[in-house]
Amino acid sequence: MTESKMAGQKEGGISLQARRALAYVVLILVTLICLFWFYVLFINATRSNSELKRGFSALPSTFILENLNNMIHGTQPVLYGMLNSFIIALSSAALSTYFSAMTAYAIHAYDFRFRRFMFTFILMIMMIPTQITALGFLQLIGNMGLDDSFIPLIVPSVATPAVFFYMKQYMDSTLPLSLVEAARIDGAGEFRTFNQIVMPLMKPALAVQAIFSFVFSWNNYFVPALVLHTDTKKTLPILIAQLRSADWLKFDMGQVYAMIAFSIFPVIVVYLVLSKSIVGGVTLGGVKG
Repeated sequence: MTESKMAGQKEGGISLQARRALAYVVLILVTLICLFWFYVLFINATRSNSELKRGFSALPSTFILENLNNMIHGTQPVLYGMLNSFIIALSSAALSTYFSAMTAYAIHAYDFRFRRFMFTFILMIMMIPTQITALGFLQLIGNMGLDDSFIPLIVPSVATPAVFFYMKQYMDSTLPLSLVEAARIDGAGEFRTFNQIVMPLMKPALAVQAIFSFVFSWNNYFVPALVLHTDTKKTLPILIAQLRSADWLKFDMGQVYAMIAFSIFPVIVVYLVLSKSIVGGVTLGGVKG
């Protein structure tokens, strides 16, 4: 019996090791496939327009500095676009995470009559595509005199249903109501309870949603393209689209690739630096106690 049990455990161990090895192989393969397109992007950013017309090359060229120089001193105000994208993305991320967390806290900690209805209503809004409301949104900001400004791109971030839903799920798993009641008994006001007790407990979730909101706003093209008209106010995605649609006599594919690489480099740095916060926050937020 003892030998048969040992043999069974050995076979089970070998099977477990084989499954683990297969999982690692699949993960490595998927990672390489995902990273391959970034590799192609940065390789193409080092090549000239004539080299790109010859076809694909796996080796970098020597035109990266020339492409960057043409990009910065070209027809598009790239540095203004970088600054505009940074202002809009950072402001949107801050407003989205703070007020979505506050909304989630209100529904999580307070017991009022239309509590479930409000939760369902916010989730229903999340299902409505932006394209459907775009015409009415443009008419509204036109009547308010906010066209061609950053305000319509920043202020609506206060109401972000997807971020609210994530914050609500995170609070359900990590924020006990007894802690809130204890703070109230000790005489803490509601804003003090939220800012000094709830917010520190929500740091992983806040970090994750701030990053996701920043990236979404940074890459957003549809709404800024409808709102912004002055070249010095446009964001990087709009400038990239304009550069790609330039006249064929002025079209430089190397400059386009350099500008795309220039625009996504800050996002890649943010992901690399804060990758632990992203994984940890997503894991905790996905577990409901």
